[in-house]
Amino acid sequence: MIKNSLLLLLCLISFSLAAQYDSKGENETSRFRPGAMWFYTGIRPAKVEKVRKYDRLIFDLTYNDWMGDEQPFQNNWSSIGLNTRLMFDIPLTKGNTVSLGIGVSHQYVNIRHDNKFIFNDSLNTSVYAPMDATQPITKSVLSGNSFSIPIEIRFRNESWRHFKVHIGGKFGYQANLFQKQVSKWNGNKTVTKNFGIPDKNDWIYSAHIRIGLRNWALFASYNFNTIFSNKNSTQLNLVQMGLSVSLF
Repeated sequence: MIKNSLLLLLCLISFSLAAQYDSKGENETSRFRPGAMWFYTGIRPAKVEKVRKYDRLIFDLTYNDWMGDEQPFQNNWSSIGLNTRLMFDIPLTKGNTVSLGIGVSHQYVNIRHDNKFIFNDSLNTSVYAPMDATQPITKSVLSGNSFSIPIEIRFRNESWRHFKVHIGGKFGYQANLFQKQVSKWNGNKTVTKNFGIPDKNDWIYSAHIRIGLRNWALFASYNFNTIFSNKNSTQLNLVQMGLSVSLF
């Protein structure tokens, strides 16, 4: 009796696994529940005819660098930042194989360059320069926070385990930008932050691409605007590369 029951249970499980997924997403018991919140549909059960939506809460863990007057990949590997995006996924096709993504985002940028920026208030310039060996500075970082409105066109397969490509851009405001330096003198550690950057570029606009499978993707972006607005300053454009995860 026990053997027969176990055999029946095994057959039911095997049938369920075999019938749960297909290329079009039919017969999927979890078809309305993507990402980490796969088992949550809201206050009410999802309607049968409701189109599945994806990539509404996205985190981009990025390596931050720059291009322009200075070459990329010369900065410390610990130049790590984080983008947080809360997006609407607006289907443009019946199976949501093409959609429009639009929302709001926050970006934290951290570039450890271990050199220095010379800020001149009278000339309104910011010039990048090598660190003097006689200075007791052991760490130098350029960091900032910005808020943006991202918009992207999204392509994906119809199955929930889909291959996806997102192409888009964003326009936003650079809320703050500062240089942080750590120095040691006579065994004492000192941390200073300088928010007085005379020609901080207040507006940012960039393009990005995301390529991956289901909840995971590779991410890259490029800022068309320079970090500093004065043409006599060191001309640097922010670039980011990293990994994206969609939790909802």
